[in-house]
Amino acid sequence: MPQKKILLTGFDAFGGASLNPSWLAVQALRGRQIVGHRVVAAQLPTMFGEALSRLEDLIKQHRPALVVCVGQAGGRSAISLERVAINVNDAPLADNAGAQPIDTPVVQGGPLAYFSSLPIKAMLATLQREGIAAEVSQTAGTFVCNHIFYGLMHQLATRRALRHTRGGFVHVPWLPEQGAPSMALDEMVRGLSLALRCALVTELDASLGAGASH
Repeated sequence: MPQKKILLTGFDAFGGASLNPSWLAVQALRGRQIVGHRVVAAQLPTMFGEALSRLEDLIKQHRPALVVCVGQAGGRSAISLERVAINVNDAPLADNAGAQPIDTPVVQGGPLAYFSSLPIKAMLATLQREGIAAEVSQTAGTFVCNHIFYGLMHQLATRRALRHTRGGFVHVPWLPEQGAPSMALDEMVRGLSLALRCALVTELDASLGAGASH
C-alpha cells in the first residue's frame, strides 16, 4: 500500500523580503516521518489564483491524509493556529504577480467562511506544554494566506475524495533577522512537527476550557 502522506506548504518571499520563514520551516520537515506519515513539503507562490491552482495539483498528486498550509505573520510573537478562513480577497499590497484584488471572493458563490478541521485547541495545548509560544488566531487576514486557507477548506468540503482529509492553516512569526517580535527557526520547526503529530493522533479536539468565553 502507498505510504500515507502529510502535505505541508509554505510561501516564497514577498513584499521585497529576501526570505519567508514559512517555507524555511516547512522545507526543514521534508521527508520527516510522523506517526507513519511522510511529510511532503512544497512551496506555493505568493500569488492570488496561482497558489490555489498549485495547491489543488499537489493534493491530486499526493492524496494526503493531512494538509497544513503555513504562512508568515509579521508582528506576531507566537505560532498562530488559524480558526477561520473567510471568502474575501482584500490585498493590502500587491502579490508577487502585481495583483491586488480588493473585496473579491476567493470562490464565487462559496460560503462566507470555513472553520479549520484541525484540532486547534489540542494543538495549542501540546505546543504550550512543550514551552513553545502558541495561540489560536481568529483571523488569517485577507491576503494570500487567507486566500489559500479558504481555497483549501473549500476543496476539502466539496470534493468527495477528500472527505476524510483534515486541513488548516498555521502562521509563524518573523525570524530574528527580519525584526521583532520573532521566533528562531528551530523553534518553528519543532512547533510544526509537534502540531502535525497532534493533528494525526487527535480524533476529537480538546474542550475550550474553563476560562473560555462562549
